[in-house]
Amino acid sequence: MFGYVRGMLAEIEEGAVTVDVHGLGMKILVGSSLIGAMPALGSEVKIYTYTYVKEDAFQLIGFASKEELELFKKLITVSGVGPKAGVALLSSLDASEVRFAIYSADIKTLSKVPGIGKKTAERLILELKDKVSLDIPSGAEGISLLAGNDPVGSAEMMANQKDAVEALVALGYSATEAARAVRECRPDESMSADDILKKSLPYLL
Repeated sequence: MFGYVRGMLAEIEEGAVTVDVHGLGMKILVGSSLIGAMPALGSEVKIYTYTYVKEDAFQLIGFASKEELELFKKLITVSGVGPKAGVALLSSLDASEVRFAIYSADIKTLSKVPGIGKKTAERLILELKDKVSLDIPSGAEGISLLAGNDPVGSAEMMANQKDAVEALVALGYSATEAARAVRECRPDESMSADDILKKSLPYLL
């Protein structure tokens, strides 16, 4: 019903914000990551929204970007993943990490999210892997993008990132943890796969 809400940030509380839209206070349920990114009260905000309607409730659920909103819509199509669990997923992990966890069948990372057990994580992977994989490149370019890096580096750099992620997975880390560590170490063109691996390890300790 509402694609987004734009107005003045009037109130922040646990699990929700209120946006003043021309004198109308619209309460929007949001995850902790979005609350942490909110500007000062009185600032203008734009929040993408999903309208959740059931017999005893009419709620707006908010997201920072259209990408998050579209991913949320996919998540809640999976049996056992309601709006609360969908919000928890996108609060515990950012959108690229959720996509990467599904794409790489990372049950370990998904099942750590509150409200998402092992069986639900398996269903997420089974039902969404093909749908998510249509949104992202394959191979080294996909690893680079999913690790949070723009796929503008050389083919060699992207391949080195992919090799580093695979080496970390071989050491026992989840694919999502490995990709996050590679992202946080900020690799550049001068670094080999071994260099990236060594520099990313401290982010996992």
